[in-house]
Amino acid sequence: MNDETTPASGVRKKERTRVRRTRSAVKRIPECRTEDRKTRVRQVLERRQKDLRLVLANIHDPHNVSAILRSCDAFGINEVDLFYTDTAFPNLGAKSSASARKWVARRRHTDAQTMVADLRARGFQLLSTGFSERARPLTRWDLTRPTAIVLGNEHRGVSSELEALVPDQIFIPMMGMVQSLNVSVAAAVILYEAFRQREAAGMYAVPSFSAAELEALERDWCAR
Repeated sequence: MNDETTPASGVRKKERTRVRRTRSAVKRIPECRTEDRKTRVRQVLERRQKDLRLVLANIHDPHNVSAILRSCDAFGINEVDLFYTDTAFPNLGAKSSASARKWVARRRHTDAQTMVADLRARGFQLLSTGFSERARPLTRWDLTRPTAIVLGNEHRGVSSELEALVPDQIFIPMMGMVQSLNVSVAAAVILYEAFRQREAAGMYAVPSFSAAELEALERDWCAR
């Protein structure tokens, strides 16, 4: 009796295992297996701005960080810098960050001087948000240049340490009684102005990444 039933149950077990493996394999298939998806990924990557980025400095609210990442994706920002020293890094769960976290690369930093030196060495002009006498309106800055913009903490703004390293400041002109915006809203306004300038200059029509870089990014995105 055992000789007759054991092989049968073994076959069923193997079949169930094979089904599970097949389903797992289906889940791992890159989304770019379809030509439409591959075309979409390529079109988005060709509009990504390699030389425009934000520096999020000790922004503590995960909802603000998530909203900023969504704006970055919307305006073609490929990568952001996350500078966290005196504030806990926000927990960007799947719900709060939606899907933007998947498409915007992030670099973590804990040393201001190293971060700023690296960005300057790569040719970025560095600007920070602020209201000092040095600050100039957002629209007066040439954002078609390679640019990194520092956004400070919701309550304290940009730290004195970063201000000393990034003396050039921008502010968003406002016509109301309130003289400041939520940091995620400010990020969206700043990025839109950069988009406006760059689109007028034709920068979204020409890829900022090399052909080899685009191929590597496309493979990476298709595997996500």
